[in-house]
Amino acid sequence: MSGHSKWSTIKHKKAKEDAKRGQVFTKLIREITVAAKEGGGDPAGNARLRVVLDKAKAANMPQDNITRAIKKGTGELEGVSYEAAIYEGYGPYGVAVIVETLSDNKQRTVADLRHIFSKMGGNLGETGTVGWMFEHKGVIKFNSKKMSQDDILEKLIEYPIDDIAVEQDLATVYCDIKDLDAVKKAITSLGFGVEDASFDWVAKNTVELENDEQEEKVYKFLETLEDLDDVQHVFVNVG
Repeated sequence: MSGHSKWSTIKHKKAKEDAKRGQVFTKLIREITVAAKEGGGDPAGNARLRVVLDKAKAANMPQDNITRAIKKGTGELEGVSYEAAIYEGYGPYGVAVIVETLSDNKQRTVADLRHIFSKMGGNLGETGTVGWMFEHKGVIKFNSKKMSQDDILEKLIEYPIDDIAVEQDLATVYCDIKDLDAVKKAITSLGFGVEDASFDWVAKNTVELENDEQEEKVYKFLETLEDLDDVQHVFVNVG
């Protein structure tokens, strides 16, 4: 029955999208809570909180959710205590992976990560296993307005940026973590629409996978990691 099959497909797709949206909110709430706990509830004096609040607003998270998450972080409301941790390892075909987590149960998180790494052709390592292959950077993505890399660089030459890349309509600027706010404001003041700003682990050198089959396996591995509730961000050295 093609009609039934089509409806089942639509429902399944919608359910996945709704689940993804809910998961995005869950991860953002954890990040807001921890940022407020570590740096205070005032975004003006807490760069990490400012970054995640921008993400929450972009995801259309209700203000009540944001306020409660901040208050849980500052201790004004009771809530689960999350701890941040970073894990390193190798994925399929030896790609280097860094996983940022926020968890209320470290043993569960480690067990879940180890299971996925092992099951999908990787190996969860110790601290320092691959960290030396990455740099912690401020990363800002924005619409390039079809301008070339050189033209954008000329506009931003006075600002403390380390590198820039343009792919189709998306420009990505890399900078020191402490300069993220200033560079983001500069990009906005020049009329570009910022789509995302974050603190990322950026690979010093990237590797290329040999074929579509390898790419599919690696991306499936990364998606599986990101689907874990405790996982906030996953970084890899694949080009």
